[in-house]
Amino acid sequence: MKDKILALLLAAFAGVRKDGLTQLARILALQAATEEEAKALVDKLTKTQVDEFVKEFRAEVDKEVSEGNKTFETNLKKKFEFVERKPEKADEKPNETDSGDIASIVKAALAAELNPLKQELASFRAGETAKSRLQSLNEKLNGCKDEAFKTKVLKDFGRMTFETDNDFAEYLTDTEKDVTAANQNVANSALSGHGKPLFDQKNDSGISSGVAQFIESQKTEGKTLSGKEV
Repeated sequence: MKDKILALLLAAFAGVRKDGLTQLARILALQAATEEEAKALVDKLTKTQVDEFVKEFRAEVDKEVSEGNKTFETNLKKKFEFVERKPEKADEKPNETDSGDIASIVKAALAAELNPLKQELASFRAGETAKSRLQSLNEKLNGCKDEAFKTKVLKDFGRMTFETDNDFAEYLTDTEKDVTAANQNVANSALSGHGKPLFDQKNDSGISSGVAQFIESQKTEGKTLSGKEV
């Protein structure tokens, strides 16, 4: 439900930060059980309300990040006993060992701490994207009457990757066309399984068996009805 609400928000409030709209979608998802309820909630929102929400959300996030960075920097200084560098005199050559100043060290350490979190977040997003795309593919395959074709498509999909959402949308369009073709093949195969009509089956003389039987019956009937001449 969150993803559907987020899509509605992105369409209704273009240009607003996606991270803020994502947070708003999470909140609205707790209040909506159906798509109709979700749409009704989004329709009630105004641009001003959304902008104010995102502004407050970003303020809280920025504050937490800033405080977290300060705490992290303070802990690093305590742990490694960093001290402020003294200004260099004009006649002194810069000490090569002082090239890595506190800011660079803190930046590197912070990056090392955040990298696992970024990787975990990227993995989560990739999993959610794959789940959503598989659901969309299954919706396209629901009407497929060729089970072998459906199985093959799902098997191949597990090995495929898509660089962008547009690439996946193009793949879905092609798959929909393939499903239509597969269903037509199933229908054609079913029709070809029926035998030809009786009158289409011809004997050696070129007359269909049905016509031949009809002629023979007429001859027999004529003999039956004919009597002695008076």
